[in-house]
Amino acid sequence: MTPQALARLYAAAFADTRAWTAEEFSTLLNSPHVFSCVEQDGFAIGRVVADEAELLTIAVHPDARRDGLGHRLLSAFEDSARTRGATRAFLEVAEDNTAAMGLYSKAGYVVSGRRPYYYAKSDGTRVSACLMDKDLT
Repeated sequence: MTPQALARLYAAAFADTRAWTAEEFSTLLNSPHVFSCVEQDGFAIGRVVADEAELLTIAVHPDARRDGLGHRLLSAFEDSARTRGATRAFLEVAEDNTAAMGLYSKAGYVVSGRRPYYYAKSDGTRVSACLMDKDLT
């Protein structure tokens, strides 16, 4: 998937926040630590440094939600991270994103902290980020 396609899909998946640009995706994907897991209607982007993996983003088109795609992408991220030597995975998620919080919790991630008022919504409100992690061994 091209950076332009990633940016379009991200914008559709996160309509209430600032969308990442094609240039931002291109810069990310040019890093030797960054990898992507892509399906037609969604993607996950992560990075591994030393033995730690970070899920940078996971996006599923609204029309493809509730069909297991998010779970498949998260599993692919974890498998790719393990292949790259990661033993622990980290992520952050907006605390009002109940679908994502449910996905991560069901996959074994636990809340390890919070970043108050971290995400800015398009209506000007701010939402805290939940930090979550999981042992990949």
